[in-house]
Amino acid sequence: MKFSYLFIFGFCCALSAQEILSEKERAVLKDEILADRFDTLLPQLMDKTEIDMWLLISREYNEDPVMRTMLPATWLNARRRTMIVFYRNKEENTFEKLAIARYDIGKNITSAWNKEAQPDQWKALVDIIKNKDPKKIGINTSENFGIADGLVQTDYAEFKKALPIEYHNKLVSAEKLSISWIETRSQKEMELYPTLVKITHDIIDEAFSTKVITPGETTTDDVVWWMRQKVTDLGLETWFHPTVDVQRNKEELKSHIYSFSKGEEEKLIIPGDLLHCDFGITYIGLNTDCQQHAYVLKENEIKVPDFLSEAFKKGNRVQDIFTSNFKEGQSGNLILLKSLKDAKEEGLRPSIYTHPLGVYGHSAGPAIGMWDSQGGVPGTGDYPLHYNTVYAIELNTTVEIKEWKKDIRIMLEEDGFYGENGFRYIGGRQEKIKTVNPNAN
Repeated sequence: MKFSYLFIFGFCCALSAQEILSEKERAVLKDEILADRFDTLLPQLMDKTEIDMWLLISREYNEDPVMRTMLPATWLNARRRTMIVFYRNKEENTFEKLAIARYDIGKNITSAWNKEAQPDQWKALVDIIKNKDPKKIGINTSENFGIADGLVQTDYAEFKKALPIEYHNKLVSAEKLSISWIETRSQKEMELYPTLVKITHDIIDEAFSTKVITPGETTTDDVVWWMRQKVTDLGLETWFHPTVDVQRNKEELKSHIYSFSKGEEEKLIIPGDLLHCDFGITYIGLNTDCQQHAYVLKENEIKVPDFLSEAFKKGNRVQDIFTSNFKEGQSGNLILLKSLKDAKEEGLRPSIYTHPLGVYGHSAGPAIGMWDSQGGVPGTGDYPLHYNTVYAIELNTTVEIKEWKKDIRIMLEEDGFYGENGFRYIGGRQEKIKTVNPNAN
């Protein structure tokens, strides 16, 4: 049994065309990336947001989403009540990473609490605050960004009770700092990201092939569960359940709202189907999110029908219009509205619902539309676009297909990076519809 399992696992890894690291190797790389982010990135972010002390408090299994991204590879959760203090003295160019906890938090954050000398953890925290005497104490509260709102009511009440009244006016929301930490990608992370995208694309390529699909026998749910199993067999994870759906001749296109809110029922895949998937993976603390199309060739076909290929080009055109409007400092809502206007002026029928991507799938940063909010997204859509950030470029365009006497929807999603040199797709994008060719067997 052991030999069989190892053989299967090795075979699956070979199919990915990418080396997937062992758990130990992943842990080493994850901690290297985290150390670099702490030492190189975080002091800059604290200076930029003018917060000299950042306080994070969480209890085991109820972690602040930001704290979760700061735990070392060997910490799958916080322990007991974990308190972290980051203190930045810009004038003296010093940066301290302290844990008011019984343990060092990996190699990056040093324990600063001797429980035997001071049994009260809250008082130990207050002693550090008094000693550092910060100008501002950032805490994770936010009205619009759930990821930046991780300080729970109980911990906040206990902290306010322990904190001397003269420090209360120094408490500020660390919303911008939290978002910056979550959304900003380091150079080391961007060296890793193409591997994630390549693995994601490889799995989609195999899913949309006759290795997985036998027309007339395979259902859309069969492909979905194959993708889930593939991820597990490769020793990876997915942050959402994949979907596979079908558009075909003589079946009316359901409304945009219905498709997103109700989902599609399981269908048997047959020749002539236009397939679509939504799929992503998690690997070494980063996430992908991709949507691609494939066409199942009929018996007399050797390629995708021209009318579908032409429709697909319109999806690529919406992508081009949209990403050309990325501008540092511009809000998600303004980018959305200009992109929709530009595309409609070209006669396209677009819908844009792009989201930040990184340590979370639906991450922190500017929301650029939602599928049910094409006029802009209050709050999160008002947040500005910044350099060194990653987005799932998610959108669709509706196209009339005269040959089918109906509309279809080209739904695309690819992962892209925005930096000082502009926008680029991390691992390329789909530029033509894939083919599932049962005639080649």
